[in-house]
Amino acid sequence: MRNKSKATTLESKFPLLAVENNCIISKDADITACFRVELPELFTVASAEYEAIHSAWHKAIKTLPDYTVIHKQDWYIKETYAPDIAPDDLSFLAKSYQQHFNERPFLNHYCYLFLTKTTKERMRMQSNFSSLCKGVLIPKEIRDKETIHRFMEAVTQFERIVNDSGFVKLERLSEEDIVGTDDKQGILEQYLTLSREAGTPMQDIGLGAEEVRIGNKRLCLHTLSDTDDLPGTVSVNTRYEKLSTDRSDCLLSFAAPVGLLLSCNHIYNQYLFLDNSEDNLRKFEKSARNMHSLARYSRANQINKEWIERYLNEAHSFGLSSIRAHFNVMAWSEDPTELKQLKNDTGSALALMECKPRHNTTDVATFYWAGMPGNAGDFPSEESFYTFIEPALCFFTEETNYQSSPSPFGIKMADRLTGKPIHLDISDLPMKRGIITNRNKFILGPSGSGKSFFTNHMVRQYYEQGAHVLLVDTGNSYQGLCELIKGKTKGEDGVYFTYTEDNPIAFNPFYTDDGVFDIEKRESIKTLILTLWKRDDEPPTRSEEVALSNAVNGYIERIKQEDGLPSFNGFYEYVKVDYRKVLEEKQVREKDFDIANFLNVLEPYYKGGEYDYLLNSHKQLDLLSKRFIVFEIDAIKDHKILFPIVTIIIMEVFINKMRRLKGVRKLILIEEAWKAIAKEGMAEYIKYLFKTVRKFFGEAIVVTQEVDDIIQSPIVKESIINNSDCKILLDQRKYMNKFDDIQAMLGLTEKEKAQVLSINMNNDPRRLYKEVWIGLGGTHSAVYATEVSLEEYLAYTTEETEKLEVMRLAGELDGNVEQAIKRIVLQRKEKK
Repeated sequence: MRNKSKATTLESKFPLLAVENNCIISKDADITACFRVELPELFTVASAEYEAIHSAWHKAIKTLPDYTVIHKQDWYIKETYAPDIAPDDLSFLAKSYQQHFNERPFLNHYCYLFLTKTTKERMRMQSNFSSLCKGVLIPKEIRDKETIHRFMEAVTQFERIVNDSGFVKLERLSEEDIVGTDDKQGILEQYLTLSREAGTPMQDIGLGAEEVRIGNKRLCLHTLSDTDDLPGTVSVNTRYEKLSTDRSDCLLSFAAPVGLLLSCNHIYNQYLFLDNSEDNLRKFEKSARNMHSLARYSRANQINKEWIERYLNEAHSFGLSSIRAHFNVMAWSEDPTELKQLKNDTGSALALMECKPRHNTTDVATFYWAGMPGNAGDFPSEESFYTFIEPALCFFTEETNYQSSPSPFGIKMADRLTGKPIHLDISDLPMKRGIITNRNKFILGPSGSGKSFFTNHMVRQYYEQGAHVLLVDTGNSYQGLCELIKGKTKGEDGVYFTYTEDNPIAFNPFYTDDGVFDIEKRESIKTLILTLWKRDDEPPTRSEEVALSNAVNGYIERIKQEDGLPSFNGFYEYVKVDYRKVLEEKQVREKDFDIANFLNVLEPYYKGGEYDYLLNSHKQLDLLSKRFIVFEIDAIKDHKILFPIVTIIIMEVFINKMRRLKGVRKLILIEEAWKAIAKEGMAEYIKYLFKTVRKFFGEAIVVTQEVDDIIQSPIVKESIINNSDCKILLDQRKYMNKFDDIQAMLGLTEKEKAQVLSINMNNDPRRLYKEVWIGLGGTHSAVYATEVSLEEYLAYTTEETEKLEVMRLAGELDGNVEQAIKRIVLQRKEKK
């Protein structure tokens, strides 16, 4: 049987003439300005922010002249993650992370906006006047240069209003972006191939009555082109039930179901047609009169007249502009079976918006052709409905998928919706942009929430990017990672200290390499001695503070004058003899400073005392060049004397590193050990650490799981929380009844509260991960997934049986933890 279908060339039917001054010129003399649109990230927008975005669009559209078409085109393309395993310096764990996500499918989002200036006649054309139906397209000449000049001014104003909103960013597309280059596809080529893959060849386009086919891709089209298809009410945003609780609302834009939540290849087209509003209203007035005169013949005429009058009353009462609108979802697939599923999925998504799904089979070719960038003037007018700007804007999608940070420094997390890895900078870029004023972090998460997994994952990546990491732990959470680093660097890094009776951590608070005692060093010594001297509930008097300060300064002057090794013993002897004479000369009364009591309390730390080893070390801890150090002090965590002192000693080691390593990133992470130093007398020390570390390119991180500790301790709030601009929370459902207190303590907004309470509520059962909320400066926040490879899991795990298995096997392999992990991974994969 002979093929009777008509074939023609794309060139003869192509409706576009040229691209000039970054605008598309059509053969019908329409001019289109093109923009790339950046929208806020999914699940990060609050109700007030959705209102602000809606208002910005409305204000911007009001600046455009009559007979303009606003065409917003959102592309949702299925892509797969391509791992970056080329760098030679990629570590074993970093490489395993990239391979774990190899070819992970995800839905990518690209958004464009086209503003087309056309004519009154073109706006009224129906589908049978489309350029597809014309034999020959003869280019028209643009006669009215003044109109074009005014339109381009309005476009510039439109762009400025939207960008000034701070939520949506418009970026003008260049000629190369539109038509492409030898190396890069332009948006026209992408549309005509329905592909964003570079090098995709042009294929046959079948625009038939039964189906529309682009190469092997068959289109499925659903339209919203009649008021009967629309819901009774529309809103700027809608509640996303899967991530909402009875205490919080997770919000998405009204059209989100046909956006990122519709997981297939599709384009969501949104059209607004700005006719002359006065002409529209006059036409409706005339129509209402006709309906009234015919009301006696049909009740339908009477009802239509009432609807028209309601529309007119709204327009005149509130000064609303009458416009036309149309929305359609264009999905495609090469598989006919999948195409049926796409039809059902798209219909379901529209039904979630309470719209009537209308599967269009007759005008698909016309819609596809009019959706071409710059060809909105070809849109058939009969497929649009009359409305106002505000309700029409509710059908705009207002969010995009998670975006990677452009910063070279950062950590790898995963998109909570699709699991795609994203690069996230929570330190440098936010600091540079003024979002945060310090890099300090406060981490809160109950036991089992994945806290140690996240901290292991974070500090490992900090270390691999050149940071010096010092960890104070009370539960062997970092032993596996530390041993792995130690094996990889042959003992140069990965130092693991455990406090034991035979080998306690010793220190000399009066030792400095260069003999310089700056204000910070002096304050550190005074704080240490004050901790030894006074109980938590016994704050020093002003006279005692002055006396102690003078004693420390006096001994430091003695050190500078005499040779010999300074130590706590030397300080004790100085106070006992020389400083006593100074006090007698000054006639300082015993009630102002009781020197006998002072010496008696400090005696256990003097030679011959119970703790004489603590502060009189002859060897210095050579940790300046070590980049990964773990102090495990679980053995003394309940010791009232040793625990706070050893913790201060460790922090002093970090402060020394902090002061001497210029221009090097430094990080101290304190697990539950902060409780020991968050006492009344230590508040100033904590404040000092958290405030000073910022000046030395460093960050202090405090980790806790006991919510009562932070709620009941004002010192923690003043010293730690107020000086931590980055707050990280894990699953808080155990604390649901206490969360109002946590919210008040951390100063979380209602949006942030809703995000935190949505953690782990809708996790994908096919992936093994836990979610974490990261808030920056009270203005930027989102929930991310901590998903790792099996190799990373075995390095981070705190499950004792798994940890023992790794360490036992490493012992058989001469301490090689990396080989042990590789062997276990291989065994588990073989079992599967």
